Amino acid sequence: MSVLLAVTGFDPAEWAAALEAAAPGRTIRVLPDGAGDPEIRYAVVWKPPAGALSALPNLRAVFSLGAGVDHLLAMPDLPDVPVARIVAGDLTARMTEYAVWRVLDHARRGRFYREAQNKSVWIERGQPAASELTVGILGFGELGRDAGEKLAALGFRVLGWSRTAKHHASIEVLPGEDGLSAVLGRSDILLVLLPLTADTRGILDARLFARLKHRTPLGEGPVLINAGRGGLQNEADILEALDSGRLSEASLDVFETEPLPAASPLWRHPRVFVTPHIAAASSAPALAPIIMRQIEAAERGEALQNLVDRKRGY
Repeated sequence: MSVLLAVTGFDPAEWAAALEAAAPGRTIRVLPDGAGDPEIRYAVVWKPPAGALSALPNLRAVFSLGAGVDHLLAMPDLPDVPVARIVAGDLTARMTEYAVWRVLDHARRGRFYREAQNKSVWIERGQPAASELTVGILGFGELGRDAGEKLAALGFRVLGWSRTAKHHASIEVLPGEDGLSAVLGRSDILLVLLPLTADTRGILDARLFARLKHRTPLGEGPVLINAGRGGLQNEADILEALDSGRLSEASLDVFETEPLPAASPLWRHPRVFVTPHIAAASSAPALAPIIMRQIEAAERGEALQNLVDRKRGY
């Protein structure tokens, strides 16, 4: 039994070495080696080229090297086999670190003090306590729940939103369209960790921003943090909302086009903080053993974990 590695944007040598170390004796084939090989039963992928999976006659399952699977579900020739997404403590911790970093930076007026430092100006500006700020989290799955718990532990009021009803012992989670309106109307900082589906594509647009509260304890409009997927956002609408004051600031880790084009005004906007899709970077040493344990379990006839519902898109 062989495993195909087909990745774009990752170092294939690093991942092949990590997969081999996690399962000595298994053969790891790195595309284009192994194309169409009948010995390949499993594929480990990130944005694989067209035809890479459909050419495998005995493929049993596909593993995505990340929490997002929209890159796979968009493939017209994706084989009718189970698709598993990565759920790992390392990936969750990295996303939570990013979320806490950006929430705290906005809450503690990081932009204001960076501008003051650039001008060599010693000036103090009042800032609310964490307990005075509400962080609304759109997307309350594994990543959203962990980020919410850590933010709540710091004293922030936290609200969660999901399309379907979910329960949490200490965080209020509001489902459906009515829940979305409530979260938008109460949030001072909006943290977006949604998957990209037909229902969520372009959701961060002028219509959604119009439903936000008008003023926050920070003295301006709400803050937007998107660490989900670039396809969730309408960047022209984000810029308009920033310029009108509907949004006060934005931290964006994902974009409609990646890498973000040099001509994009987001690079130079004074109220935008840009990071290059690094909020929860996949680590080969941390994730390869998890993938190979799943494959070993599947070979023993056990059910795969964290399977994607193709109808829901995640």
